[in-house]
Amino acid sequence: MSSSTPLTRLAERLKRRFSSDGAASRLHPAAMWSEAVSTAGLALAPVWSNVRGLWLKYAWPVLSVVSVLGWSVLAASILLWSVGQAYGWQEAKAAAVAAFVLFVLAVGFILGRSSYGVVLDLARTRVAVGDSAVGSIAVSNTSTRPLLPAALELPVGAATAVFHLPRMKPQQVHEDLFTIPTARRAVIMVGPVRSVRADPLHLLRRQVLWTEPEDLYVHPRTVALAGSAAGFIRDLEGMPTTDLSSADVSFHALRDYVPGDDRRHIHWKTTARTNKLMVRQFEETRRAHLAISLSINTDEYESEQEFELAISAAASIGRQAIREQRELDVLTQKGPLRCETGRNMLDDMTRIVGSPMRKTAVDLARTLADTIPNASVVFFVVGSRVTPAQLRSAAASVAPGVRSLAVRLQTGAAPARANIADLTVLTLGDLSDLAIILRKAAA
Repeated sequence: MSSSTPLTRLAERLKRRFSSDGAASRLHPAAMWSEAVSTAGLALAPVWSNVRGLWLKYAWPVLSVVSVLGWSVLAASILLWSVGQAYGWQEAKAAAVAAFVLFVLAVGFILGRSSYGVVLDLARTRVAVGDSAVGSIAVSNTSTRPLLPAALELPVGAATAVFHLPRMKPQQVHEDLFTIPTARRAVIMVGPVRSVRADPLHLLRRQVLWTEPEDLYVHPRTVALAGSAAGFIRDLEGMPTTDLSSADVSFHALRDYVPGDDRRHIHWKTTARTNKLMVRQFEETRRAHLAISLSINTDEYESEQEFELAISAAASIGRQAIREQRELDVLTQKGPLRCETGRNMLDDMTRIVGSPMRKTAVDLARTLADTIPNASVVFFVVGSRVTPAQLRSAAASVAPGVRSLAVRLQTGAAPARANIADLTVLTLGDLSDLAIILRKAAA
């Protein structure tokens, strides 16, 4: 049986497609061309995959060693030699030879192998804004011969730190400490540690990676909130509803005994006084379920500082809810955040990127009301550009009986409380005042 190539399979497929029932005559030429191109793409996909694999395995590692300056010097040498040959300019030929010799000499600087054992250690992979983030690099000579002085590079976000290694004897260990700035909320990629071999002119540059990159989470700054005074639901057993139940923890009234009632709920004192069985009736309760609507529409904030203050306020409230083991949901215009643990929530808070968008805080409040209908307390965290009318519309989307509060951020403003119908509006100008305004809301 003869093996078929992709091109022969392509020809057979086209032949079957257009010759059996005269389909070719009924199709527009543009449609025929589109069909042929798509079929050719499918047939040549394995060939392209093989070519790409060979390129990445053999060609790219060699070509990537040449820097932009190196390619410029190599192109200049070829151009100068061509011009010298065409016009008989000996000076151009001499310059071409000199440039090519420089390129060849640069090869000697990148040859050879280094044998290092490199350990990158971040003391903590999660810190808050303003906390110190330190790490260390331990480099050991794992070969049986001394190693010449070299340099290691450590990418930290968009910057690169350079560590100079001394001449190292076999099995010698050299350690360096470093500090990472944490002035802003961010996810910073640290690493991978790489050694670099390059010639003095940096025509060629060869890198060897020694470690895997690690993520450093710089969480938003948060403040601790006191439990019941923080403005959360103070009834630890839950909030009473209007639904009556024969067994719960919130007593409502007494009623006549009905066959099938639990005898444990008979109120014997009243039964003895009225001479008929009376049972306790209860109101059903629901566990405290906190929902936070965090607007990340930067058009609603006066400045980046105000936006960061909003994230810190939402993170502080959410962290307190998780500490009190309450159900928590946090929703932004880009979707919900993970709230299984405080670590997950703060990680997702760190990844938040604000941007101008059409969806406002009011739209987000309506989405929250639809996706989290069983919330018992709702916080709207918004910027100073959100108007009272918008806050009223956001509160109107919340179901009756759900306590709603709006935390309106305004940098430098004094802590204040106001009411818009059933909505409590808290003005926050500094994160340290969050506990104060929440106590005002709880009063």
